[in-house]
Amino acid sequence: MTARPFTVLISGGGIGGLAAALALRERGIRVRVFERATELRDGGAGLHIWTNGTIALQRLGVLDEVLETAPIQHITHFGTWRGDLFGAWPVGDFVDRYGAPTIAVERSVLHRVLSAAVSAYPAGTEIRTGAGVAGFEQDHAGVTVKLSDGERVHGDVLIGADGINGAVRPGLLGERPPRYTGYIAWRGKAVLRHEKIPPGTFYALFGPGTRFTFYDVAPGVVHWMSVANGAPGGRDTGDVRAMLLARHRGWMPPIADILEATPPEAIIRSDVLDRPPDRRWGSGRVSLLGDAAHPITFNIGQGACQALEDALVLAEELDTTDPVNALRRYEKQRRARTAGLQQVAHRIGRLGALENPLLIRLRELGMRAVWPRLVFRIAERDQIAYATRWRTPAKPLPDKSFQTDGA
Repeated sequence: MTARPFTVLISGGGIGGLAAALALRERGIRVRVFERATELRDGGAGLHIWTNGTIALQRLGVLDEVLETAPIQHITHFGTWRGDLFGAWPVGDFVDRYGAPTIAVERSVLHRVLSAAVSAYPAGTEIRTGAGVAGFEQDHAGVTVKLSDGERVHGDVLIGADGINGAVRPGLLGERPPRYTGYIAWRGKAVLRHEKIPPGTFYALFGPGTRFTFYDVAPGVVHWMSVANGAPGGRDTGDVRAMLLARHRGWMPPIADILEATPPEAIIRSDVLDRPPDRRWGSGRVSLLGDAAHPITFNIGQGACQALEDALVLAEELDTTDPVNALRRYEKQRRARTAGLQQVAHRIGRLGALENPLLIRLRELGMRAVWPRLVFRIAERDQIAYATRWRTPAKPLPDKSFQTDGA
């Protein structure tokens, strides 16, 4: 435990920032979170949280509350747009091996649970909205941030958890725009119950220059994502749902039903961005966390998971009297952990963007050959097993029925 009153300033009140605040408060470290939005809320998209992420949530003490809504997954399916599978991963086995499930959850639900847990520490905790960090300066005694309204706030450490285009990163590493991956994601949420979407469903399907992923995030609620190549900065005109239905015409059921059940005004479009791994995340008393440090595309489902891991390692290292060395230790651990994941996610994205029929055929043959035997094994070793350092004694999980689809 720190030997004196110690305050960490956090720029960004998203999932990474709130997880860091919770992990720090559990160790008696005071936190002040500054969020530029006027309300503390997160987007309406869904999140796929692998078992390393749920182990982190378990360590933070919030997994049980998340599981009140989030379906536990038993099998994740990967295949072609026609529905031909080249891999079915029995992730339900992770409960026996690691004591925690793989789940899907609405981003807003996870954000709300983390926010409530942080707010349960009234003393030594501040979460301020409408107060983005505009800049910072530091010396041997601490860090002073300048807020968007001109106010100046002092603390011992500053953590930039304000996303891929956050304000803290340029002050550390200079102005450098993120990298456009070459493809765009359309996301939406459908409210429907369907015989082909039993509880715990996950499908990731590859087509010519486009992909479609869907999974249930709550009873009767399905999150989906359609990905296609295109130029950055575009905007949809006309009926976006009709456009997506045309793009995925002939794809395996229940994709058309999912799109039909989605209100067009609820569909979100965004260019998919990332960055190559950085050799440095921080300097002095300032460092980065989550997408501000290591933006990982959705292709391996590890973005939120890695932000949760960051939060736990950061709190462990800052539970000392030497914040500068603590931040460098945190960065060393987390750079080694996340750099490979950034690169793998980027490469899978490039593979998914293929449009040439011959290359698509080779992709399908290769995936059938290596996905079940090699990819799943490597993913479990490199992504899931890391979090066993935070395992807690196993206890029964909520009894959630699962209907097999015969896969």
